[in-house]
Amino acid sequence: MPPPPRALRARSFDPAAARYDAARPGYPQALLDAVEELTGRPIRGSRVVDVGAGTGISTRLLHARGARVTAVEPGPGMAAQFRRGLPSVPLVRGIGDALPLAAGSADLITYAQSWHWTDPARSIPEALRVLAPGGALALWWNIADRDVPWIREQAARLAARFTDSAHGAPPAARRFPDELPSHTRTVRWSRTVPLAVHLENLGSHSLFLTVGQETAADFLDRERAELLAAFPGGTVREEYETELAVTIRPGTSFSR
Repeated sequence: MPPPPRALRARSFDPAAARYDAARPGYPQALLDAVEELTGRPIRGSRVVDVGAGTGISTRLLHARGARVTAVEPGPGMAAQFRRGLPSVPLVRGIGDALPLAAGSADLITYAQSWHWTDPARSIPEALRVLAPGGALALWWNIADRDVPWIREQAARLAARFTDSAHGAPPAARRFPDELPSHTRTVRWSRTVPLAVHLENLGSHSLFLTVGQETAADFLDRERAELLAAFPGGTVREEYETELAVTIRPGTSFSR
């Protein structure tokens, strides 16, 4: 089955915003510790712009850490879900390729699971424009750990069924261009969830949101049977490697 156009996949999340918010994994506190270490500044009190914020999964974490967060999200369905969950956090509609924000207005710009929807030729200059001197751009993704046998087997089933079986960013999209100095870190963590939540998580990826309801339901039904054999208690331990990449805008640190 040929993959749907990238633009269609990018727009596919809006109708599934509530499912996305309920089933997608969050991020460990160790990730924010790594962001602070690599940027050399605390998140608390920093002016943070969370781009492609979706329903606010990463925004919520940054806000709880004490950041002064502004979220940027293009999708109306995702934005509506965000406002229901985080009514006091500023949210603007926009995309990373053309940020609706003033120059030098952010200490940290974050992209959680969303950088691969941008055009880096446009989104990198935009981020550098909005960052204050010494500010940082941080990208991160939750990647299922394929060293775990059941995850590797699930990936093989996806590859056998779909031409484009990636339900996340390909490796090339998870890093900065070679000419942009950056630091990387991998944070390993896990969560234990009911099988139904795992399947909702899987089904909330653009791959399943764009192949058609019947095709998606057929695969997920088969996957339920496979996973029940591996997890007869009906509880799944999801293992993740959260990949982080950080680059610093050149210049003297901005004094808040």
